[in-house]
Amino acid sequence: MAEEVPAKGSILGKLVPARYVLAILGSIGMAIVYGLKVNLSVAMVAMLNHTAIHMMQEKATTHMISNVSTIAQDAVEECHPPGEVSNVTVKVENGPFSWSEPLQGTLLSCYFWGYLVSQIPLAHVAENFSAKWVMLFSVAINVICTLLTPVFTSAHYGGLIVMRVLEGIGGGASFPAMHVMIASWAPPSERMVMSTIIYVGTSAGTALSILMSGVLSASLGWESIFYVMGALSCIWMALWIILIQDNPNKQRFISPEERHMITSSLGTETKVEHHPKVPWGKVFTSVPFWAILIAHTCNNFGWYMFLIEIPFYMKQVLKFNVASNAALSALPYFPMIIFSIFLGKMLDTLQSKGKISTTAARKTATSICTIIPGICLLILCFIGCRHYEAVSIMSVGIVAMGAMFSGFLSNHIDIAPNFAGTLVALTNTAATLPGIIVPLFVGFVTHGNQNIGAWRIIFGVTIVLFTLEFLVFVIFGSGAEQSWNRSGDQQEIEAKDEKTPLKDNVPMKP
Repeated sequence: MAEEVPAKGSILGKLVPARYVLAILGSIGMAIVYGLKVNLSVAMVAMLNHTAIHMMQEKATTHMISNVSTIAQDAVEECHPPGEVSNVTVKVENGPFSWSEPLQGTLLSCYFWGYLVSQIPLAHVAENFSAKWVMLFSVAINVICTLLTPVFTSAHYGGLIVMRVLEGIGGGASFPAMHVMIASWAPPSERMVMSTIIYVGTSAGTALSILMSGVLSASLGWESIFYVMGALSCIWMALWIILIQDNPNKQRFISPEERHMITSSLGTETKVEHHPKVPWGKVFTSVPFWAILIAHTCNNFGWYMFLIEIPFYMKQVLKFNVASNAALSALPYFPMIIFSIFLGKMLDTLQSKGKISTTAARKTATSICTIIPGICLLILCFIGCRHYEAVSIMSVGIVAMGAMFSGFLSNHIDIAPNFAGTLVALTNTAATLPGIIVPLFVGFVTHGNQNIGAWRIIFGVTIVLFTLEFLVFVIFGSGAEQSWNRSGDQQEIEAKDEKTPLKDNVPMKP
């Protein structure tokens, strides 16, 4: 580890300590990664020639009379647009591309091909070399590919696939890098609220991206979505390079008091030359680890359902136009941010007062982000074409999913802070599969069958997975530090609660 640099005080003074400068910039970085990931979901609504696609479907239907998806289609309720839709609006919504539903699913899911393969190797780089530069790489490759997307897409849809896969490779680095940063910077008593501030950026980025995409596509065309959002993201990269370091000992923009408070609470005053090796066998036989992995995977199916597919549900089934679609799709993410931070702070406060354990806090938050969204999807199955009631129900479900940031998504740091980056890479790799499966699954179920009946099947599958997540994590989840977190030749120690230091004060063997 590099020699400790002189501490000159936070760049924002006592008003914002250095650790919260990291949390804020980390949150913005996550917002950029997620914003550039989801912008295609809204942009594609404006990019598609819906009239041509509808004609293609009608022709295909005449040659596929035996297709199961057409059975009893006439008996399913079909929604009409809310209010009046002018001819001009309909005309604007026809873009240049006539992509079928299966191809649309492929274009939306190919991001996760890159995301799937990059997380574990980049987590290793973040833990052993520099999480700061891994996070910078994550944002930079997303920005570059976003700026190039209109050119490559216009040439061939294969070009869009290449750009999305590369963005996915960069995006896969974000969670491992930030988990490593949190493990190095967050005092145990503030770990939950700092994690929430950072990861709630995913919601903020989603909301702003959806809103900006709707406005830009309606006023300047679909290409402007990628040019404007990519250019604005460049500002963050300069701030991250200048203001952020991997740990408090390397940071000059920090007060001596804050540095001592963080390092003493984490047990990192003593420099460790080598990062401990990952005890792979113990990781894969750890019940709490498997509880996180299953919860993460099941929850991501529901998360990507809301994140990627709800704009299509609102367009295809509820018949909202592009502008209304973007505004209503983004609406729930702003209260989600407030709810997430409030819940994280409340659980941290209850923990610090000894009212609840870390395990109880994680299980409470995870229960909220499974039970409430599941109930909301169940209601959606039967609410029919009541447009704004449906939007309200969807909004409640999305807001409740914000509890995941204080639940299983931060649990890796509890059970093994020394390997937080590797653990989140493992669970997030498994949880990437729903990102690939959801668009393909939705495309298959709704192919030539864009009505409420098809979406009831989709929502039903999601409810089953939410139920599985709830049962597994509540029964098997834990917030206690696991004995294998302390690697080397030490004898196994009893699992400790979150309030123990993250690292031993004695240097550990590699």
